[in-house]
Amino acid sequence: MPKPVRPSRKEAEEAVRTLLRWAGDDPTREGLIDTPKRVASAYEEWFSGYTEDPEEYLSRTFEEVAGYDDLIVLKDIRFESHCEHHLAPIIGKAHVGYLPLKKVVGISKLARVVETFAKRLQVQEKMNAQIAACIQRTLQPRGVAVVIEATHQCMTTRGVHKPGVTMVTSTMSGLFRTNPITRREFLSVIGNPTSHEG
Repeated sequence: MPKPVRPSRKEAEEAVRTLLRWAGDDPTREGLIDTPKRVASAYEEWFSGYTEDPEEYLSRTFEEVAGYDDLIVLKDIRFESHCEHHLAPIIGKAHVGYLPLKKVVGISKLARVVETFAKRLQVQEKMNAQIAACIQRTLQPRGVAVVIEATHQCMTTRGVHKPGVTMVTSTMSGLFRTNPITRREFLSVIGNPTSHEG
């Protein structure tokens, strides 16, 4: 699929002015005059994941780990994303685990992978699968486990208006999928949230 042509900054700001008028306000009034610039800058930050390659973060690995091949988990990785259906915030935390095969990666790089996918328009299930697939493909460990817990403001601030609801998704590959003991160990380490195994 060809990459879409990115509009200019001027076009983006004009689109914000159009939305402000559509909402019923006047984009030329004092309080809104700089809003299009601010929104464009916010979009650059919120969606910076489109300009980053998550696999690059995992390219530098370490093999001098004295034969360590047991569970590695980075839990409670806080993230902010946006729903691709309503552009509403998705706020949550990800738990990432893997079983290394001869090499490990710096733990901050796992958080960077989560952040890169979060900084794109998302569906939680897709983001969950993307993180797991990226780690599996790049590190080729004996298994990857990713669990995401998040609240969706498209559900809490509009539509059914149900605050306090958390969605939990999980992706398991390799030994996490085939070995119940390994899967239970990971879920125990992260606090065993109720999850479906996808």
